[in-house]
Amino acid sequence: MKVIYDKESDTLSLILKESLVEESDEAKDGIIFDYDAQGNLVSVEILNASERITQPEALEFQLAH
Repeated sequence: MKVIYDKESDTLSLILKESLVEESDEAKDGIIFDYDAQGNLVSVEILNASERITQPEALEFQLAH
């Protein structure tokens, strides 16, 4: 999984799987789900991230046991 925050466009991207995007769906205003040809979710894009997320440029990663 890859997390990318683009400060210039204020977009946070969560890339779950490196795959070609076949279809995109704006689930809510500014929240976009991207799907591959088989209909699997491959990424999530959050537009205007700084308005929706506290410190989008910061990242904390945890593994649950």
